[in-house]
Formats: sequence, structure tokens, C-alpha cells
Amino acid sequence: MRVADLFVKCLEQEGVEYIFGVPGEENIDLMDALLDSSIQFIVTRHETSAAFMAGHYGRLTGKPGVCLATLGPGATNLLTGVANANMDQCPIVAITGQAGLDRQHKVSHQYYDLVSVYEPVTKWNTQIKKADIVPEVIRKAFQVAAEEKPGATHIDLPEDIAAMEIDAPLLSIRECDVSIASESAVKRAVSLIEKAQHPLILAGMGITRDQAAECLRSFTNKHQIPVVHSFMGKGALSFENELSLLTAGLGGDDYITCGFKQSDLIISIGFDMAEYPPKNWNPDGKTPILHIDSQEAETDAHYPVQGSLLGDISSNINLLQEALPQKQRDNSWVMPVREKALSELESYKEDSSLPVKPQKIINDLRAVLKEDDIVISDVGAHKMWMARMYHCYEPNTCLISNGLASMGVAVPGAIGAKLVHPDKTVVAVCGDGAFQMTSAEMETAMRLQLPIVILLWRDEGYGLIEWHQKKAFNRASHIDFGNPDFVKLANSYGFEAFRVEKGEELKPILEKAIELNKPVLIDCPVDYEENMKLTEKLGNISC
Repeated sequence: MRVADLFVKCLEQEGVEYIFGVPGEENIDLMDALLDSSIQFIVTRHETSAAFMAGHYGRLTGKPGVCLATLGPGATNLLTGVANANMDQCPIVAITGQAGLDRQHKVSHQYYDLVSVYEPVTKWNTQIKKADIVPEVIRKAFQVAAEEKPGATHIDLPEDIAAMEIDAPLLSIRECDVSIASESAVKRAVSLIEKAQHPLILAGMGITRDQAAECLRSFTNKHQIPVVHSFMGKGALSFENELSLLTAGLGGDDYITCGFKQSDLIISIGFDMAEYPPKNWNPDGKTPILHIDSQEAETDAHYPVQGSLLGDISSNINLLQEALPQKQRDNSWVMPVREKALSELESYKEDSSLPVKPQKIINDLRAVLKEDDIVISDVGAHKMWMARMYHCYEPNTCLISNGLASMGVAVPGAIGAKLVHPDKTVVAVCGDGAFQMTSAEMETAMRLQLPIVILLWRDEGYGLIEWHQKKAFNRASHIDFGNPDFVKLANSYGFEAFRVEKGEELKPILEKAIELNKPVLIDCPVDYEENMKLTEKLGNISC
């Protein structure tokens, strides 16, 4: 068979369902081989979108998503989405077509050394230079992408290698052993918690990734230790639980700042520093850390680890739960954090002003969605509001990119999420700036007949950048832009579309969009005057 046929058979053995991408001349053999495969190739309108889709598939399934591009500009377009998945710790395998080996030693049309280009944004990558190593390379790419901490791998396939004839056996897939913390490490962790008067759990994305939410909930309820979530850890503990202090992650003060200031031990579980820099919540570096994760912590002066439980997160939480003596805890020191955050959102429930206030948009969105429906937030001012105020019952129901945090993730991400969970409502929450970076993927959603809902927060500018500029200089610089008629644009792709013209219309429009069960866009003007009002309010917090 051709190397391309063997390559596809290896992908099939890895359980690949979809490949997202844009084909090119240098991968025509691979594309031809896919015609005889069970794998569905999904043509996207831009390579970056392909990687965003694959990344969200990986985040929701735990299996590496796969994306593909040709060489040169196709590969460099793909790069941003691959870097985004890698920093968000979503398993992904990127495949690039490449010039033949016979022209890589000289300046050549569209040729760049893609192994060198991709090396900084992947866990591992290589070029296939010999036909018989294909099974090894693919097995390693999937193994490395999926193992803790997951991320991106990259395979570069030259066109002359892809066309060669080969007869090579596939490699078997083996399960990796699960490791747990030592008895001495557990004793050390117990000692740290017993000495603490005000322990606080910081729940990161690793809890969801390790499917450890139920273990966390059992531990929290038994030992009555409050939990605050990172943006990417939302839903590890249901927001209805009285011990949930909701979400932290703003660069400046927020209500939860008071909780961090008064805590004398942070129990960090499944947390990665890319999610929320420790200097923001432990500025003097004096509060000790109990680190529970799959790997050792990154060295950081603001993250003073006094004890570690390394290995399988679920197993180690269970070990700690059994070893830690149960005792009554008075959590009155931190409960006002929860009360203030919940009351802030509730106070905007009946607001009917136009443009619609961010708090009102979130209130209405939460009200119409089921507990296990999925919201994907793009990057911009709306992300900060969604992270703070969209409260979750379950993990992986509000997906936020807070590693690389690339604009444009939401619409492609919603397509990936809907393929994984066709039975759930999937909503892409976008600013008008981020939306226009990947809005062409509306055609992809329409072609696949995926009933996603796009909730567009329209303000005719880069709102998050304006927010930072006004905080720093009290004026904005070069953040305004024009917009098309989004309703007409969506209609031209075949979407149903609605424009919010009264504040009280939003909730009924959201309900209608879900009921239609087809691709829908909602154009909602947003009042970002609330940004600076929030800054002023949080700046006056007194613990």
C-alpha cells in the first residue's frame, strides 16, 4: 500500500473519528486515502479554525483531536490553533503536508522547516523521513498528546514519502499505568490541612480532565473546605453548593481576593499557572500551597509548595479524604464572597435597558440553558463577564480558553462541541471582533447541519483592550471598527438570525433559538459602560 494508506490505517486504529482541515497539493495522497476510510474529513474555511475544532473535540473527549493543513501558509495558519490547544492542555495531533525531501535542502516554493516552526508550540513533533517509521510516529504522536499533561503533537509528511509503497505492521495500543502519591506525601498533606484554620481549594481544569469532579465533591462535602474555580476549572463543584466560591481569574481585585487574602493554605488541585498567575492571588508568596496534580508544579516565587500529591488526581483525592480526620469547620470568614457574587448577578435579572448590560445577557442565557448544555466563550470583554458570572452545575459546560486565549475560538469550538454532543444545546458566545475572525465557519456549521447558537455581543470595538486602556490611561486608543449587518450576513449563510432591539426581548429570542434546533445567530448590542463601573466597584472592595 501507499504510505498515505498506511498512515490512514494507523489513524483509524487510534480511534480517529474526524479530521478537520484544508487540503492542499502536498497532501493529495493522504486525502485520496481518506476516501476509503471510516474517518470523516471536515473541510473548514480556515486552518486556524480546524485546529480550534480539533482542540475542543480533544478537550471534551479526552482523545486527541486531529487537524490537517498543507505546507507553507496552510501550516502557518494552523499554527495558532495548535498553540492554543497546547497551552490549554487539550490533546491534539496536527498533520502538515510538506515539500518532498528532494527539495528541502534549498530555497523552494512554500517550503519552511515546519518541525522547527512547530517545535515551540507542541509537546513533541517530527517529520517522517522514512516510510517504515509511520506506525511508530503516529502511535507516539497520539500517546504523547494524550498523556498528562495533554497538549499538541505534530507530524510533518513530505509528499514524496506519502506516495511511496510500503508494507509495515500497525503497532498495538497499551494502557498507561496510573500512579498515586506515597504514604509519606499523604501524611504531609494531612498535616498541612490540620494546621490550617482557613484552607481554600483552588480547582483547575485538571479536575475535569481527570474526571475527578465527583471525588472533589465528596472530599469537599466531607471536610467542608470552600472551593474557588479557575476560568477553565468552572463546574468542578456545582455553583449551587454552599461551599462554591464561584470563579477567580480577573487580573485585579474581585470578591474572591478577600478569600485568598484570609486563607492560610491554598489546596491547588489540577491547576495550571497559565490559567491564573499565582502573583495575582498570592502576591507576597507567603500563603503555603498543597499541590495536587499529575506533575510537579512549575517553579514560581508566588507558588510556595509545602506538600505535593502527584499522580492520578481522583485516586489522590480519595487517599487524602480517607486519611484526613473529619472535623467541624467555621467557614464564616469566606461566605460573604459567595453571597456578594450571587447577589450581583441577581440584581440585573429584570433590567430591560438597551444596549443590554452584560449581567442581564448572562442571567438570561443561564436561565434558558439546561444544567449540562454547553457554552463556549470567545476571547474579549465578554469572556471576563462570562467567567465571573456564568455559573456552572457541571464540568465542561462553560469552555473558556485561558492559556493562549486566542480570539476566534468560539464558533469553530462550538462546531467541535456539537459533533461530540449532538444531544446538547451548544452556544458560542462571541464579541463582534472575535466573531469576524472565524465567522466563515458558519458555512461549515450549515454544511454539516449542526444547530449551534451564536450569541453575538456587539459593541463595534475591541472592548477588552479598551477596558485595559481606560484603566491605565483613562482614554482609549484605536479600538473601533465597523460591522456588517450581522442578521443579513447570517441569513446569507442559511442561518436563522435575530436582532435584539429591546432588553426584554433577549430571553424569548434565546428560547426561540433553542426551540428551532437549527443554526441561529443572535445580534445583541452590549453596554460595555459596565466595564469601568465594575472596575470602580471592585477597586473599592474592603475585606
